[in-house]
Amino acid sequence: LGYNKQTGTPILFDNFHSSLTNYNMVIFAKSGAGKSVTMKTLISRSSVLMGIESLALDAEGEYSIVAESLGGINVVLSPNSKTVINLFDIEVEKVKDEITGRERIVLNVENKVEDVTQALLTMARGSTRSKDVNEITKQVIAEIVAEEYAERNITNDPLSLYVQGNEFQKGDKLYKEKKKMPTIGSWYKRLQKKAVENKNPDYSFHYSYLLKVMKQYIREYNGQMAYFDGQSTFELLDGVPFINLDISQLEERFARPLAQQILLSWIWEKYVKKNSEDRKKAAKKRVIVDEAWMLLPYPEAVDFLNTMARRARKRNVSLAIISQRFQDFYEKPEAQAVLTSSDTKLFLAQDKSEIQYLKEVFKLSEGEANFLITCLKGEGLLK
Repeated sequence: LGYNKQTGTPILFDNFHSSLTNYNMVIFAKSGAGKSVTMKTLISRSSVLMGIESLALDAEGEYSIVAESLGGINVVLSPNSKTVINLFDIEVEKVKDEITGRERIVLNVENKVEDVTQALLTMARGSTRSKDVNEITKQVIAEIVAEEYAERNITNDPLSLYVQGNEFQKGDKLYKEKKKMPTIGSWYKRLQKKAVENKNPDYSFHYSYLLKVMKQYIREYNGQMAYFDGQSTFELLDGVPFINLDISQLEERFARPLAQQILLSWIWEKYVKKNSEDRKKAAKKRVIVDEAWMLLPYPEAVDFLNTMARRARKRNVSLAIISQRFQDFYEKPEAQAVLTSSDTKLFLAQDKSEIQYLKEVFKLSEGEANFLITCLKGEGLLK
């Protein structure tokens, strides 16, 4: 990665070393201190030298050049692009039996209903983070999400994901045709129907609120944020050295953090869960969340980030969180689980206003704290 400034020896970093309790990593630094250069170096060298696959959630449009250099994929999500990410996508996962050590295939619909509900709640709260959204709103959303899967007979049976009798041969492999997934559009239609049928006055407000605010996400109504409505237009491929999901063209205040949350859930489904729990069979994968501070105002997004940080090691995945505002993490106790779930921490040059928080949380000495205020671009502390 670089050189030790005291001894001059090279620093060799193995993100997946067995001595680490988890493979996650956080990088904090002020703007221009070298965060993205560090990450590009890590992605490129670990891909070429160790075969590690990486996927970046790119908030500033900085990683497309890495995708091109490594022969990876660059996907741009914008109001004008034809790319669709369907947050209802669900995949089977391989689970290792603790007693027998054997792997079995499972489909966890309950977890998926919860993940989709959390994302729809963030959408319903909107950029104003409306206080009108509460447990009843969540219940209305969750019931309709569950019904969407139930109507397509998608249950906890892994075979329920596929169209029966539609297998086809390709080379020496037998492929099954997957069912069409529910979409936000189909969810909204069901919401309209249930709103008409509703006789409970306690629920009326929540139906009417959801019908109003969720319209902006629906393609049929030309919603300005309808890029999550429809069947997904591409698959996340295994074996690709680097996949970059570029969301830099989305509006920064709400559309970008919302995209971060939905894409995290989608990445978990399509990229992380597919990895075997058996270390010998699993690929080494890294998921990079750039400018993670954007997620912090949205409780459901923080909750998902924490869950992902805790679950990642089991799937042989390293979650890398990059952010320029440590203070935001410090002031949000619920976001601190991300820090405690990350064995590797890299601090590059810091603003004076941030240093006291870092000093307190990571027990830095006076000398270390002063170094972080005065160090040059690309210099820092690796813990």
